[in-house]
Amino acid sequence: MSGMKEKIAVVICVYNNSGTLRDVVCRALAQNCAEVVLVDDGCTDCDVEKLLKDLKITLLRHEKNRGKGEALKTALNYLKTREEIRWMITLDADGQHFPEDIPAFLRVLAESPEEDKILIGARDFSQPGRIPERSVKGRSFSNFWLKLETGRSTADAQSGFRCYPVHLISLLRCIASRYDWETEILVRSVWAGLALRDVPVRVEYFTPETRVSHFHAFKDNLRISLINARLVGELLIPLPKKKLLRRKQDFSIFRPKELFLYLLKENNTPSGLATAAAAGTFIAVLPIFMFHTAVILFVSIRLHLNKIMMLAIQNLFMPPFSPFLCIELGHFMLHGKWLTEITFENVALEMHKRLLEWLCGSLILAPLFSILIWIITFAVSSGIRHLLAKKPHAGEEEK
Repeated sequence: MSGMKEKIAVVICVYNNSGTLRDVVCRALAQNCAEVVLVDDGCTDCDVEKLLKDLKITLLRHEKNRGKGEALKTALNYLKTREEIRWMITLDADGQHFPEDIPAFLRVLAESPEEDKILIGARDFSQPGRIPERSVKGRSFSNFWLKLETGRSTADAQSGFRCYPVHLISLLRCIASRYDWETEILVRSVWAGLALRDVPVRVEYFTPETRVSHFHAFKDNLRISLINARLVGELLIPLPKKKLLRRKQDFSIFRPKELFLYLLKENNTPSGLATAAAAGTFIAVLPIFMFHTAVILFVSIRLHLNKIMMLAIQNLFMPPFSPFLCIELGHFMLHGKWLTEITFENVALEMHKRLLEWLCGSLILAPLFSILIWIITFAVSSGIRHLLAKKPHAGEEEK
């Protein structure tokens, strides 16, 4: 493990964390990695160079605050010129992360030194009453979108305590510049063929009065939502993504049993199944007659949704029920009155005259049905999962 330390730089990005900065840097230096790189992202609360003048660190500086993403890019641009540095471990300057957990990353790298993965520090959220509710919800939100955009899971997609392979990550281009960079880099890394591995780490949350955080609930969540929307949009456009590594598929189309089991397990969490059901519902209600299955398959593949759920749910909205409801509502929206005579002749034979009514009605009913199906599917799947978790195993029953 000592040989691995010579290939690792610890990167700390700081913006106005003077109260905790020196302690975090000293503890990081105590891990004896090759280098500790500090990126001063325009601090105004102290003179960082003066504060740390007696410590052996590499200091990089932004004259003005440019955001955490830009600070990490600055560190990457510096480290990629250092041939001996292969890995970059990032941690926060606010004291949330424990530099003493760096050896946990080193142990994983010692066992698997290939530069084909990102290690993510999965924070321990099992401390009752000490973890802010917004952090718990934020982590679940980030995990969900990562799964949707890549088909890969991690315990803590929001954690900033990570270990990146420097020379591969520096080849990826991200447009994000603040906290949203950490979201974008994970997705683009998986698209490029890198794996994600969790490393259990500790976390310290101070009281709201003493903790200094620069995460703005509205602005930064909006940025993260926008980058997720962009990434989903890129997925739906069938253009090739940049590949750095080729990874083995989780299944083979030539082994039907393996393929079927993969499809059953694909994104099968309650939120994953509910999202698949809602997406399948939305598409099934739209007036794309004869193309529903093809569109559902395309969307499920691109967004890594459960294909069996999406294909099955469309059967609830097959003609004539769903189209007739949409046409009825669309007729009212366009003409101010209900279509009182719904017959085969004035609907099916005059379908070319009803397409606009069908479209208008579907734009209202598709979102409503999708929300309803999402709620029902989530509740049912959560209930089933809860019951299965409580069901005793055979060995326990014998006792």
